[in-house]
Amino acid sequence: MPHVDIKCYPRELTEEQKKALADDISQVLQKHLQAAEHTVSVALGYISPEHWKTQVYDREIAPEMDNLAKKPGYEL
Repeated sequence: MPHVDIKCYPRELTEEQKKALADDISQVLQKHLQAAEHTVSVALGYISPEHWKTQVYDREIAPEMDNLAKKPGYEL
């Protein structure tokens, strides 16, 4: 039951673009984790640049740096 929680700076994506993004991510999870399509969920949340450090980096990225499958190429 993979769940992906995407956080990014605000973007003006149409519903079609959001669906395409979620479908692409779902296909990757199905391929690499052998997950059934109906078990995958994808969330998309927008975080303003001024809140990125406190709401995302300090809470989710920095404390989990050793567990990240892909580490960011920046430090805050």
